[in-house]
Amino acid sequence: MSVYSQKLKIFSGNANPQLANEICEYLGVKPGQAKIGRFKDGETSVAINESVRGADVFIVQPTSNPVNENLMELLVMVDAARRASARRISVVIPYYGYARQERKTRARDPITAKLVANLLVEAGANRVATMDLHAGAIQGFFDIPVDHLPGVPILAEYYKQKKLEDVVVVSPDVGGLTRARELAHRLGASIAIIDKRRPEANVAEIMNVIGDIQDKTVIMTDDIIDTAGTITNGAQALKDMGAKEIYACCTHPVLSGPAIERLEGSPISEIVVSNTIPLTEDKKIEKIKTLSVAPLLGEAIIRIHQDLSVSKLFD
Repeated sequence: MSVYSQKLKIFSGNANPQLANEICEYLGVKPGQAKIGRFKDGETSVAINESVRGADVFIVQPTSNPVNENLMELLVMVDAARRASARRISVVIPYYGYARQERKTRARDPITAKLVANLLVEAGANRVATMDLHAGAIQGFFDIPVDHLPGVPILAEYYKQKKLEDVVVVSPDVGGLTRARELAHRLGASIAIIDKRRPEANVAEIMNVIGDIQDKTVIMTDDIIDTAGTITNGAQALKDMGAKEIYACCTHPVLSGPAIERLEGSPISEIVVSNTIPLTEDKKIEKIKTLSVAPLLGEAIIRIHQDLSVSKLFD
């Protein structure tokens, strides 16, 4: 499309090429020609098969499972583009892995989210675009500009079209209250909070529900569903307290370990997720509805490329 400079180039690693292709289709540009593979000893191999000299390069790569493989691919791709004289390199990380290791909770803990930020900057990234960081403060870990895109507008638009009645948006913990409040505001709904105690990692114990959910249609919202313990335990507690129907949504469907089994056996009617992380075939169950973030990321790429405000997308 003539509206975009010929110097706009979009490349993808192996983490989510389908999303990258959707973004390219939305923008009307061809995907960048690159081959990312492995040498026989397991080292990452990157070959960029077209000139990027003076180009505005965007590399689309969520750092989801396998996290270390995908992260290394991203770092090597950035280094390759930098050494090939790209004018600017923006990394589009729909899901930022290691985001839950953003602070020290015990003595001698690493802060791996900061380490990853350092690695990306050192590799040669000039800008980052990402979605729903587990902790917003991670933006400050970077010494380069970060565009932090929320997933709530996409989720809200979907639920508006469903025309649900008597809706209460529920946050699974106090930390997710801002996200729940934003979704509730967009839907004109009230909010409730699940007060829980987490005795150890990936284990959540439901304690109490603060708010009126009796005979209500409940939408539980979170940034990530990992092992699904929090969301399914919370759903059962809400059901026991009289919720009429329960929906759940998140931006990042990590869905590790027993997640699918737990979701299938839960009282949740539907789980809405985005395609920041691609779902393998065994995770594409009937209860899960996937929304595409390609238009949002595409619009963000346009605005970054044309040096326009990204935040205006959400006004």
